[in-house]
Amino acid sequence: MKRQVDFLVIGTGIAGLSYALKVADHGRVLIVSKTSVNETATWYAQGGIAAVMYNPDTYNKHIHDTLVAGSFLNNEEIVRITITESTERVKELIEWGAHFDKESSGRYALAREGGHSEFRVLHHQDRTGSEIQRALTEKVIRHPNIEILENHFTIDLITQHHLGKIVRRTHGDIQCFGAYVLNPENGAIETVLAKTTMIATGGAGNVYQTTTNPTIATGDGIAMFYRAKGIVDNMEFIQFHPTSLYNQREKPSFLITEALRGAGAILKDHKGKEFMQKYDKRGSLAPRDIVARAIDNEMKLSGMEHVYLDARHIHEREILDHFPGIHAKCLSIGLNIMKEMIPVVPAAHYICGGIKTDANGRTSIHHLYASGEVASTGLHGANRLASNSLLEALVFSHRASADTIARHSEISFMENIPDWNAEGTVLNEEMILITQSRKELQSIMSNYVGIVRSNLRLERAAQRLEILYQETEALYDKSVISVELCELRNMINVAYLIIKFASQRKESIGLHYSIDYPSRENQNHPKE
Repeated sequence: MKRQVDFLVIGTGIAGLSYALKVADHGRVLIVSKTSVNETATWYAQGGIAAVMYNPDTYNKHIHDTLVAGSFLNNEEIVRITITESTERVKELIEWGAHFDKESSGRYALAREGGHSEFRVLHHQDRTGSEIQRALTEKVIRHPNIEILENHFTIDLITQHHLGKIVRRTHGDIQCFGAYVLNPENGAIETVLAKTTMIATGGAGNVYQTTTNPTIATGDGIAMFYRAKGIVDNMEFIQFHPTSLYNQREKPSFLITEALRGAGAILKDHKGKEFMQKYDKRGSLAPRDIVARAIDNEMKLSGMEHVYLDARHIHEREILDHFPGIHAKCLSIGLNIMKEMIPVVPAAHYICGGIKTDANGRTSIHHLYASGEVASTGLHGANRLASNSLLEALVFSHRASADTIARHSEISFMENIPDWNAEGTVLNEEMILITQSRKELQSIMSNYVGIVRSNLRLERAAQRLEILYQETEALYDKSVISVELCELRNMINVAYLIIKFASQRKESIGLHYSIDYPSRENQNHPKE
């Protein structure tokens, strides 16, 4: 079965929906959602969206904070573009119906998070992402040119490789013509042809055992792009959020937003003693990579499985007004954060690398764009500054939409695209083969390629992953396609890329910390 659309959007978070809204007036848009339209990383984002709104904040301050957090491995041009366009993009989001908390004066109530020198984070209590998702979803659903395909899985991009007659010579030769999309309910695989495709599939946190990402975050976009011979970048930089709620019975891990530390919560050890000052003069508000490593070290020193976040001294009214979700969640497991400290542990949270894009969201594959966490724009460098991710998605989906619209009339559909070939796929193995391989993969990545790494750990990870890869590819070649099998395959692809990039970086910087190399944190810091 084939269908043709002008614009194919894979993913329904802030990156995919904001892009879809902007191109929809110029043609038919099909949005493919892996589950329901609102089951996205955007929905789970608690903290907020960073933007310069009022004095004394300035674009230069926000730019500097972003560069410092990224250890100056950022692309400075991209940083400047993102920050100087922040105010306009956030105002547009507000015009689309998103609500952010205000002070009694009518000014937006801005928060300050780790690594920020000013109060610049707009938020909606501690449920900012769900408020943004709500506003965008409502607007998308009302648009007559947009169709949403829920509970469908994108298997692979369609490129020249599927034509069987064009051999790739360079990265620039590759073109994207759409994607193959699976309907898990009936097993049908649809050939979706598109003039332009946007990958906005989010992150890959489920490559690790503990993650704040939703269960759908299995690196699908990065993996299908890599299989299509596209260029990826900065895959070694995996951000672990320092403070997820320690609750072994629950996946994904519940995020305790950094904004709670911004409001005054303090990290403490099992003896109730503050420890962050030993690691950084900024204390509990140091950048996330520093805080996560500090917690990891404290846990290793103590032999305990978590540390504590103490919010007991924060006024009750502030907790109820600004952090009702965290308060309610902790109460649901018998913990009153106004009287008890919160047990927290680092969890895989955000991948700073991904599909390499330019300033307009273009990838190395023609007619294919990427935006959001799946993309590597160069904004984050070696470490993402808190609350810059939602902003990045808005800015580059906007820029990608403008580039798409300008080029749309020049692009035509590719004819003679073959349907998915399912010949020879007659086997449906027991699910235990997939689930066990997934557990092995997550164990390898968490133990060898986590917050702290070494050359030996990376070597072992690569050796063990090769076995999983061979087993999974053999299973994939002879099995009827399933979401679970495709996810496992994608996770292995992404894990390989993380290990490969980590092995190539012979230094400790930002989110890549190896015991074999001294830290050169901020060595590239310009003289002030």
